[in-house]
Amino acid sequence: MTQKILIIEDDTDIAEVERDYLSINGLEADIAEDGIKGIELEKKNGYMLILLDLMLPGIDGFTVCRKLREITDVPILMVTARKEDIDKIRGLGLGADDYIEKPFSPNVLVARVKANLAQYNRLKESDAQKQTVINIGEYSINTSTHRVFKRGFEVELKNKEYELFLFLVMNCDVVFDKETIYEKIWGFDALGDTATVAVHINRLREKLEDDPSKPKHILTVWGVGYRFKD
Repeated sequence: MTQKILIIEDDTDIAEVERDYLSINGLEADIAEDGIKGIELEKKNGYMLILLDLMLPGIDGFTVCRKLREITDVPILMVTARKEDIDKIRGLGLGADDYIEKPFSPNVLVARVKANLAQYNRLKESDAQKQTVINIGEYSINTSTHRVFKRGFEVELKNKEYELFLFLVMNCDVVFDKETIYEKIWGFDALGDTATVAVHINRLREKLEDDPSKPKHILTVWGVGYRFKD
């Protein structure tokens, strides 16, 4: 079955290039020229991945991302021409799984799309096969429902936050550098922006640590990377 992508992009030329390259690589895509239409199409059709431009007329990409996250858990890739890190951080904080900067090679875009799709599909297939509850310290993770609990209270995690937390928990006390984490969680080697990893680590600390500024479980190993300690 063909996996359909939604492209939310107001620049028709860019949107059509993205669609053409996805089509060449066996992926169908629909185009929405603004955020409102994009949200409507997602509600109507349900896509496997969404390419979301940051600079949109009317409702900006940040607001669209937040609204999309209320109705779908599929990967959202933010496409941005802005260089400021704050834009990237805001986008990821609202639930985007990854981002890619303009100008970009269409081949790189396709590779990033396929990597995110593969990660999402593997996770879904694994969940369909088994239901496992992992208890570690004060945390409990249901790998079938993607629900995470701390001291019995549920903590809502976005897709990549959940995957990252599960990965660290399953490799307790093992130190991973940013490059390795990016490859394992985002499924794409080196060409990705490893700043994404730091953003997600901070988000996990905000949600799961009693004092995010003095984490006891999601630890930084200075000069090396990150590890989880129960």
